[in-house]
Amino acid sequence: MTSRRFLTLGIESSCDDTAVAVLEDQATVLSSRISSQLELHAPYGGVVPELASRDHQERILPLVFSALSEAGVTDPGAELGLIGVTMGPGLMGSLMVGVMTAKALAQAWKVPLLGVNHLEGHLFANVIQNPGLQPPFLTLLVSGGHTEVILARAFGDYAILGCTRDDAAGEAYDKLAKVLGLGYPGGPVIDRLAAKGNPDAFSLPVPLAETSRVEFSFSGLKTASLNLIRQLEREGPLPVEDICASFQKAVVEALLKKVELAIQLTGVRRVAVSGGVAANSGLRRAFSGRKAWEVFIPPANLCTDNGVMVAAAAYHGYRRGKRTGLDFSPDPALELLSD
Repeated sequence: MTSRRFLTLGIESSCDDTAVAVLEDQATVLSSRISSQLELHAPYGGVVPELASRDHQERILPLVFSALSEAGVTDPGAELGLIGVTMGPGLMGSLMVGVMTAKALAQAWKVPLLGVNHLEGHLFANVIQNPGLQPPFLTLLVSGGHTEVILARAFGDYAILGCTRDDAAGEAYDKLAKVLGLGYPGGPVIDRLAAKGNPDAFSLPVPLAETSRVEFSFSGLKTASLNLIRQLEREGPLPVEDICASFQKAVVEALLKKVELAIQLTGVRRVAVSGGVAANSGLRRAFSGRKAWEVFIPPANLCTDNGVMVAAAAYHGYRRGKRTGLDFSPDPALELLSD
């Protein structure tokens, strides 16, 4: 490793994306490679864990060496300063592939290894895009598996202010898309159709709108949407675009209301949005339009799972003194804890 730069190799395999990136210092992305499994899982309407882990096994090493090549790394043992890998939460089989690969590479190259929490990785997606983003700030993490509001008091010092009681927001999108026969994943399709529809066509409930806690629930909205679809099916062709627009309006309002509540409770007006659903155009417009907040949203390629966010979280954790060595195990239910 030269004295001019510190290189971190980030490996992400928590669910159905195999992703690898090389980061220089804290924010310079030298390479980023992602292999998506959408086509593999689409016929099943969701991720099949066994298929996911097998595909990770086939893709991960070629992606590692492709990312290193693009970054100009010819001697990983001499040039890499750190390897970061997602250790949880996620699917056990998928996590295992990434962790075991990272351990083998760390041993072979004699490079330090750090296990990264997937949720902290998403938090750092905004730091990569906005190196000046400093705590305290709130993060709305919204994806297919997570819907939470996190207070970052400092890097490594986190408090989860609230999460979902049941479905995550992205999961609700996928379930509505399945009912409407729109395919998998449902979020991007619903977002595209919603842009053509009338968000006020149908009055769907905004989940937990009046509660005094930072919490989410999307099962009731899902049921209300299903009942609406059944009613409309009896009346004629479904106004799919209007259904999607009305559904999306309710989801975005639910997210906005709880972030606003978190701001009132903490006094923190700096808001970062991350996770796969952060790529949703309706959500991006709604949050960007909040002029009283300082809003940070990463580009779409950093919203979904990626190796860049893992490398960034690993780099910052290593600088804070975090160490995991080679003896850690992946944890599908890993919680986001402070250092």
